[in-house]
Amino acid sequence: MKLSNNFSLREMTKSQTALRRGIDNTPSEAHIEALRALCENVLQPVRDHYGRGFTPSSGYRSPALCRAIGSRGTSQHAKGEAADFEVPGVANIELARWIRDTLDFDQLILEFYDPDDPTAGWVHCSYKATGNRKQVLIYDGKTYKVWSE
Repeated sequence: MKLSNNFSLREMTKSQTALRRGIDNTPSEAHIEALRALCENVLQPVRDHYGRGFTPSSGYRSPALCRAIGSRGTSQHAKGEAADFEVPGVANIELARWIRDTLDFDQLILEFYDPDDPTAGWVHCSYKATGNRKQVLIYDGKTYKVWSE
């Protein structure tokens, strides 16, 4: 099932952990609609802007998958509202800046970013149908800080 021109439900639910552990990572219809909105409003515009294909490293996570990886069942991934991704050949800070300055989103987090290594870490971005906060953070693996540059 296609969620946008270049993103499918399969890639937004794929998880190596779920496969290895036999965890069902099937989203509900509500989760699929949230994933569609995320793809149409964040991932597809990123793909179109940079003209480069990419596959999110993490999209939807079922409650069982959240538990298996030590994530909270209340995370936006569990609601189908978030994805973690990188765009090949684009520094994560540049990607985050473009999203921040161009798109509507709920949360944008530079996760495990290292200013000395532009390829370190990844970008986490979430989108809600209503009430997006445009919150921008940096996460170093221990603490979240407001990203203000």
